Amino acid sequence: MTKWNTNIARTLLVAACLMLTWAMPLRAIDSSALHPPTGQRMAIVVFEDLECPACGSTDPLLLQAQRNYGIPLVRHDFIIPIHHWSKEAHIMARYFDTVSPQLGEEFRQYIFHNQASIYKTNLRDWADRFANAHHAPLPAFYDPAGALRKKVEADTELGKSMGIHRTPTIYIVSVNPSTPYVEVPESNKLFETIEAVRSHLPPAAPVNHNRKSPKSY
Repeated sequence: MTKWNTNIARTLLVAACLMLTWAMPLRAIDSSALHPPTGQRMAIVVFEDLECPACGSTDPLLLQAQRNYGIPLVRHDFIIPIHHWSKEAHIMARYFDTVSPQLGEEFRQYIFHNQASIYKTNLRDWADRFANAHHAPLPAFYDPAGALRKKVEADTELGKSMGIHRTPTIYIVSVNPSTPYVEVPESNKLFETIEAVRSHLPPAAPVNHNRKSPKSY
């Protein structure tokens, strides 16, 4: 395949990620996933597919926003049906999560970075290369009971129940009771959206340093 044809193919894949629609009726959004982790006032929530070129190109922006603003990045699996290897890659990522959350995060970044070279037939080779480099061998049967697959599928179903129809779909969530979440319209609006949400946060509750400890008897 020539470089020109490869670029066309990747453009079509990006379009598929962005324009994918699900054969489902419109419904009220299930916002149960759109809140910051406990103890946090803001977070970035993203529904992504590891085979999606748009997700791969957006990931560095998400990581930069996470660093710049010191807010958590919460990832959710959202499998695009036309992608051939993404579900298995997400299951592998879930396996590395069980070794350590940081390792799972590094695996996702590794897959995004090498996405253009990965195919269904060589995904395992790329995963083994990552596992060996991190001294965390990937077992032959890394999801024997199918528990990790169910988690990936449950995340995808959650996204469908929210009306998500493209990847990546990104939200900025916060403790603002009037506007607890805002969808980022385009990746280049990520920082602008974070700034807008941050500017409307309610004041943080003051810490009472003079509170007395309960008596012990």
